[in-house]
Amino acid sequence: MRKRLNIALLVWLICLPIWAGHQPEFSTAGFFCLKNSGREVYSMNPAWRFFKGTASGAESINFNDKNWEMVSLPNGIEYIPTEASGCSNYQGEVWYRKHFTPEESLKGKKLFLHFEAIMGKCKIYVNGKLLTEHFGGYLPVVTDVTDALKWNEDNVIAVWADNSDDPSYPPGKQQDMLDFAYFGGVYRDCWLIAHNNVFITDPNYENVEAGGGLFVSYDKVSESSALVMLKLHIRNSAQQNFKGTAEFELQQPDGRRVAIQKEKVMVSANAAESFYNKILLKNPMLWSPESPTLYNLYVRIKDQKGKVVDGYRKRIGIRSIEFKGVDGFWLNGRPYKNPLIGANRHQDYAIVGNAVANNAHWRDAKKLRDAGLKIIRNAHCPQDPAFMDACDELGLFVIVNTPGWQFWNNAPVFEQRVFSDIRNMVRRDRNHPCVWLWEPILNETWYPETFAKNTKELVEKEYPYPYSNSACDLQARGSEYFSILFAHPFEGDIDKHDRLGNYDKTKTYFTREWGDNVDDWSSHNSPSRVARNWGEQPMLIQAQHYAHPSYQYTCYETLYRVSRQHMGGCLWHSFDHQRGYHPDPFYGGIMDVFRQPKYSYYMFQAQREPVKSDLIAETGPMVYIAHEMSPFSSKDVTVYSNCDEVRLTYNKGGKTYTWKKDKSLGGMPSPVITFKDVFDFMVDKKLAREQKQAEVFLLAEGLIDGKVVATHKVCPALRPSKLLLWVDNEGTELEANGSDFVTVVAAVADNNGNIKRLSNYYVKFKVEGEGRLLGDNEVLANPVEVRWGTAPALIQSTTKPGKIKITASVLFEGSQRPASAELEIESHPSVFPMVYNPAEAELIPTVSPSKTDASENKPASSQEEINKRKRQNEQKLKEVERQQSEFGEKR
Repeated sequence: MRKRLNIALLVWLICLPIWAGHQPEFSTAGFFCLKNSGREVYSMNPAWRFFKGTASGAESINFNDKNWEMVSLPNGIEYIPTEASGCSNYQGEVWYRKHFTPEESLKGKKLFLHFEAIMGKCKIYVNGKLLTEHFGGYLPVVTDVTDALKWNEDNVIAVWADNSDDPSYPPGKQQDMLDFAYFGGVYRDCWLIAHNNVFITDPNYENVEAGGGLFVSYDKVSESSALVMLKLHIRNSAQQNFKGTAEFELQQPDGRRVAIQKEKVMVSANAAESFYNKILLKNPMLWSPESPTLYNLYVRIKDQKGKVVDGYRKRIGIRSIEFKGVDGFWLNGRPYKNPLIGANRHQDYAIVGNAVANNAHWRDAKKLRDAGLKIIRNAHCPQDPAFMDACDELGLFVIVNTPGWQFWNNAPVFEQRVFSDIRNMVRRDRNHPCVWLWEPILNETWYPETFAKNTKELVEKEYPYPYSNSACDLQARGSEYFSILFAHPFEGDIDKHDRLGNYDKTKTYFTREWGDNVDDWSSHNSPSRVARNWGEQPMLIQAQHYAHPSYQYTCYETLYRVSRQHMGGCLWHSFDHQRGYHPDPFYGGIMDVFRQPKYSYYMFQAQREPVKSDLIAETGPMVYIAHEMSPFSSKDVTVYSNCDEVRLTYNKGGKTYTWKKDKSLGGMPSPVITFKDVFDFMVDKKLAREQKQAEVFLLAEGLIDGKVVATHKVCPALRPSKLLLWVDNEGTELEANGSDFVTVVAAVADNNGNIKRLSNYYVKFKVEGEGRLLGDNEVLANPVEVRWGTAPALIQSTTKPGKIKITASVLFEGSQRPASAELEIESHPSVFPMVYNPAEAELIPTVSPSKTDASENKPASSQEEINKRKRQNEQKLKEVERQQSEFGEKR
């Protein structure tokens, strides 16, 4: 590809970690690269020409796309404001076109394009030829491009996609009735996979039941031994038969080999075969949320001369997962100690929608694991492979969902496409140790009873080995076929936490969604739904509601008081996110849409065990004061801590208050701590007038066994004097691949660095060097309104590694206004070689183009037509309310 293909690293460096310290690594098309295997991976993400709308003939190689916008993948069609709910996003057709000239070294290789997902329905053309058509926006789209490419000349990949309403495939429901936003585009990564004619197949491409690729399963798992079962699918696309060896090498995390198995293989010309092997491992290092040990399994296919013709690496976690009715959930042969508490997750992010970079997915998982969560429900679809990789590494169980929400179409094609999604989500995610449950049914949907039975059987056919389990809503038709049911943990009065009513004692229960408490399903007023910038009192109420409210409700306290038969629950929802049918975003997250924490985040942190471990995520003791010491702050001071004792001091030489945990009470591990009548603004004012501002503070000390193990100090913010600027990256480095981004946060602060939460500034950002700012003033991304003292921005890398200088300043600067701040970060070389035209990459704007108003995609409507649609929607929303109530969401 020479000057037309920019290779960021030599091939022998593909996939090797290149940064000091811990950096996350991500699979490509379901595997990790292996040096000298004959298999190579190229990123196709950079430099695609993009058009929003209908473009007749755009699949043709000679189509004139010179005036199209230039973008890189992942791409979500547009950039959106942080308040982008109510179907304000674009819905309709889009086109992508990529020009490139293949490298001569790829001639003779088998070449596959692997799109991790394309939203909606799509068609993929190469050089004018239609290769693939796909329906559904959450699973891989893979196509063989070997015979479609031309050598020594320009090639064009053209992708047509359409995210507009279509009831023929899931989710199917019209978007103005959906509780999440259906952002469009090629919003996940695209890879070019090159390998020899004898190769390990891709399970999502091969379409073989319980087959394709590498299938790793387990049996007889215990602390003393485990059986690792291997099924390998090899295709020979050559014209002669192949004889050789399949080699499986298992290494511990420290690189020590613990097993090696070899299997003779023979595959006829233009055929494929499956091969089986197993490894009996003594004293295995078992995977769990507390110790998510990942082995490296190296798979190599060798010819008769011993030359490796294909291979890759898989990360596997050895664990057993069992559900035992009244005895609850068992992990690795033992009853799991505590309820599993987690949250649901949509992947959409501020500004970029669903087009989230891999490192940002990892940071999401890291932040949730830091909060002490141990399980995530992928609502309501299979999520990015990078997020699954992160959950494997960080110790987060995952419930994997079939795409769908409150919609059923009696047309046979709809059911068949649901079945296709189920097959492909199992094939994609079956080797992830983080998978706890499959949720194959459609969420909150009145489907036929036979459908539920068929989905369960389909999972069993795709995963016919131990430790694979499916779950269903208790209220749904066909729930009798499932042994694991989603339900709330109690019926009746609040003092009946320990009862499960008339539930079947042979079955096990889990709450898939808890915490939301709306007045009705149209208005959506709730003590759980609190925007971060609403301040102290709303955030305190949200945290108390999630912890232990005074009224009957499924909460953290409840989930810790039920019997083992009820295994825990997932909060609805981890992050604020955009929605379709409601004009407001969902504000019930424990973090906002930029992943900035609310008070409830620290309440969750306080529930984790106060023991420091080797987990990559934060562990150990913590204490946090949820009080800003502003003139409007409460006299009561709320503290969250997982320590046995908390000591609170108010001002230098002032009174000290002490709280001690009563472990005999049971319930949630760490109740919310409230110190009554502590804060008094008039006391602070007196000290300030005496020039003793340094003596004004709240100091919380967390003690275990009489020793201080955690502290947190809060001081009132004084005169705003400067901006602070930091990068919120959880220690990850920015990769110069044209797609990666980080959140940079500006904060208004006084001279001592205390953030002025109550301020009304706007911050404008300037980016110089090898980076660009995502979004502009039309989506309120720059300048940014300061909310709760901070103003975040997204900074994306270019394809060139280098320094990036970010400057933040308040809008309308003045001699007495807060001083500006500067921050320099550096992007590092791309992990993968990238296929793109450098001249075209230079056309990607350094300031990202704005979203286009969704109304441009719709014909003009009279006010009478608009009002009519609103009345129709109000009637449809009654059906949404009915289904959510019938499926237990009235709690």
